[in-house]
Amino acid sequence: MAEMTSRERVWAALNHEEPDRVPLDVGGGGNTTLAVEAYERLLAYWGLPRHPPHIMSKVFRLAFLDERTLVRLGSDTRPVRVRSSSQALLPTEEPKTFVDAWGVTFRKAEYPGGYYWELHRHPLADATVEDLDRYPWPDPLDPALTAGLADETSVLRDSPYALVATTGFKSFWEQGYMLRGLEQLLVDLVANPSFVAALMEKLLQLNLAGTRRFLEIVGPYVQVFRAADDLATQTGLIMSPETYRAVLKPVYKRYFDFVHSMTDAKLFFHSCGRVTELIDDLVEIGVDILNPVQVSAMGDTAQLKARFGSRIAFWGGIDTQDVLPHGTPVDVEREVVRRIRDLGPGGGYVLASVHNVQPDVPPENLLAMVEAARKHGRYPLAGATSSG
Repeated sequence: MAEMTSRERVWAALNHEEPDRVPLDVGGGGNTTLAVEAYERLLAYWGLPRHPPHIMSKVFRLAFLDERTLVRLGSDTRPVRVRSSSQALLPTEEPKTFVDAWGVTFRKAEYPGGYYWELHRHPLADATVEDLDRYPWPDPLDPALTAGLADETSVLRDSPYALVATTGFKSFWEQGYMLRGLEQLLVDLVANPSFVAALMEKLLQLNLAGTRRFLEIVGPYVQVFRAADDLATQTGLIMSPETYRAVLKPVYKRYFDFVHSMTDAKLFFHSCGRVTELIDDLVEIGVDILNPVQVSAMGDTAQLKARFGSRIAFWGGIDTQDVLPHGTPVDVEREVVRRIRDLGPGGGYVLASVHNVQPDVPPENLLAMVEAARKHGRYPLAGATSSG
């Protein structure tokens, strides 16, 4: 088969066709990039100057990878994202904290060699339904969110890479518990359902307004639109399937219908954990791509492909819980071979790490992943073998 461009390769895979090789995503968005320390370690491993990275997410401490790095890694994707809100990251008097545009307070959680930001205070913890109308919500039409986006898109739209779009307004349950507190919002599902309904409606209206403005600029040019909401843990769903179908599914259907009306891009949905019970529901409301395919939680990926692979594409699958941080490069190669064999036949697979590459992943293992993808990902896949 003739060599495809990255955009052609990703598009074919997402249409359940076999491209020239399995597409690779490293750095294409907020679920498949590198943590700041991992990026710095990679540059040091290559002997390149370390420089302060452009930050993709302050809370999750994620880096935009520069074009040189993306090319060197062979990534088939490029991110297209909203800018930072003019309301974001307000200083506080409390040390090691900041307040985001939603009014949620985050606290610095340090560990040997780095730190994360964790939820600290929830501004709607004691709110009533009436309080929602008085709350100072972020402005979804804040001009800062789209400043310069048209110029960036005009440059990228004719690039050979698949463009992955992310708006700053993208989640319901997750944003809800950041505002309310996870425990309280779970209690509300039973004890105060009218509050949950009102909060989800408010978040939906903000999402619709912000997404409209974003997609008016980028919608005609992007291949993938990313949405995200963590709905599961390592062992199962955060709520029952029945509660999800009653409370969240109708909200997401309205949102996904709107997204599909604004762009021909494939709809990418990210949820960590064991979301297998909801895949049929996600397909029903318009999800085209499931990410991150958390293999440590979702079990046999060959069975996953057999059961759902004709109706949804998989994006991710390379284990970041054990293999990438703790395995050898040979272990990583074996992991890549397994996921390609399980998820790649017939297309419908974009290879990536399960969520972002964390600081404990050695650069050698990241490079083993991308090298194994190139080595074993060429179609037809029947001859793929591990040299380990």
